[in-house]
Order: sequence, then structure tokens, then C-alpha cells
Amino acid sequence: MGTSSTLGDEPATAVRVGTVAVVAHRKKTLGGGLDELRAELAGAGVEDLVWYEVPKSRKAPKKVRKALKKGAELVFVWGGDGMVQRCADTLAGSGVPMAILPAGTANLFAANLGVPEDLPEAVRIGLHGRRRSLDLGRLNGEHFAVMAGAGFDGDLIREADRTLKGKLGRLAYMWTGLRHVRGELVGTRITVDGTEWFDGDASCVLFGNVGTITGGIPAFDDARPDDGCLEVGVSTADGAVDWARTLGRMAAGRSEESPFVRITRGRKIKVRLAAPRTYELDGGARGEVTKLKVRVVPGALTVCCPGPVP
Repeated sequence: MGTSSTLGDEPATAVRVGTVAVVAHRKKTLGGGLDELRAELAGAGVEDLVWYEVPKSRKAPKKVRKALKKGAELVFVWGGDGMVQRCADTLAGSGVPMAILPAGTANLFAANLGVPEDLPEAVRIGLHGRRRSLDLGRLNGEHFAVMAGAGFDGDLIREADRTLKGKLGRLAYMWTGLRHVRGELVGTRITVDGTEWFDGDASCVLFGNVGTITGGIPAFDDARPDDGCLEVGVSTADGAVDWARTLGRMAAGRSEESPFVRITRGRKIKVRLAAPRTYELDGGARGEVTKLKVRVVPGALTVCCPGPVP
């Protein structure tokens, strides 16, 4: 038995693993929790287990590096998109597979790959699912798996405080968006693969590696995390009415029909902003910048994905 993957239908082979590492955000929950995870791994015959728990996602990279030094041949990541992003950034280029245990709020990367919020099945996929080489984006030196952005998107995520996000989940983003929809237009120049693509006032710039982004919105209809490209979107929406129309079109899967949205794709993107704007990676707000250097890193990360198991 197996789950049909959104990334293709070629047959997979069962994988036998040696040293298995778990890097877990201890404040996140899934199924019966970390105790159930230990039981599932023991029941699956995992004998050489390296286990780390962290209180915050930004503490995860150090633990991933320790796991790699201890010879981990598979790394289970327990948490949400922020946790996955931090671990993916560290695992990029290592060739060591990452298995996602979607214990976060949105779990967009897992959802785009078809990894369910079901602990036993997610463990099975990690141990015996397909190993797929997937692209990552890289923004100002840091990898992202789902999306990155600057402007309204960064402001929105920064304002979605932990308490609200925990209570409302994906709706928190929309709620804070309505409360903080003042995101002003800023002079923006975007170069895609060496050619100027946009020069004007914009409220938001997005880079997508997969189709469904923050808030569960299907922003990039044609995006695939294995096509060697990133989707690039820019919005000129200004004010609550414009954004309501834009988000409505995006939620309906018709982003390209919005008069306030332009979309293209490319491999290397440079953005210059006339004023500092907050940027984000996979739902995690960073600082304010006036320059963004973005590129795709083809096949940077090996991920355990659903697929037929012999």
C-alpha cells in the first residue's frame, strides 16, 4: 500500500537505514506526541537512534549538524514549516534525506508533497518512501523550501504573533492581514535572469518553490519543487479593497487574472527596494532589507515523499 505522490508515479524501492536522527521542536504536537514517535521508530526496527529536542526552530541547525557528524543517514524533522526550513537550510547539499513529521500549524511543505498529518504514515514514508531530489530557493544566503517574500507578506507574518497563530492557525495570517493591510507601495525593481522584468511601485514580492503558500493560498498554479525554477510574483495592490480582490483571486486559484499581480519564473532574481521592507522565509519573519538576491538551487535537498512501497 502507499500514497500517490504529487511529484510523479515512478515506483519506489524500500530503503533500509542505519543511523536515524530525530530533530524535534518540543512545543509542537502530532498524534500521540514524541513518545509515540519513539514507539513507532522502535517498532519499525530502528536501533541506532540519535535524538535531539529544541525549544525554538532557530536552535535546530546546530542539532542537525551534530546528527550529521554522528553519521545520521536519515533525519526526521518534527515541527512546522519554520522548523523544516531551518533543517533544510542545514541539510542542503549533504545528500542525507529529510523526513518530515508535520507537527506545525500550516505544514505547507509537507502538504505540497502529500505527506499527511498522520504520525504512523509519516514515519512509514520516512523509512520506506521515495527519496526525491527537490529544489530549494536561496535568499540572501539562506535556503527556503516553500516560499519567501518581502513587503506586505513579511509585515503580515511578523504581525501574526505566536498566540494568535496558535489559536487560529492559517486563519491568523488572514486576520492579521485585515488588521495590518496598510502595506504601502514602495519603489521596486526586479531583474529576472539578467533582464529587467518589473520597475515600479509594489506592495509585495513573492518567490515560490511550490504552488500553495502562506495561508493555504494556491498562489503559483504551475510551481513544482523539481523543475529547476522559482516562481516570481509581484503585487501592486494598495489598501484593503485591492488586497481583498487580490486574495480572493488567489484563493480561487486565479492569481494571474488579478489586475494587481504579475507572475513569471526564473533561476536568478535580484530585487532593489526604495525603502527597507521586512522579508520572510517559509513563514518566518527576518529583518528589513533594501536588496534581495534570490536563486534556485536545483536538487539541493533529498526528501522522503509518498509513493508505492513494494
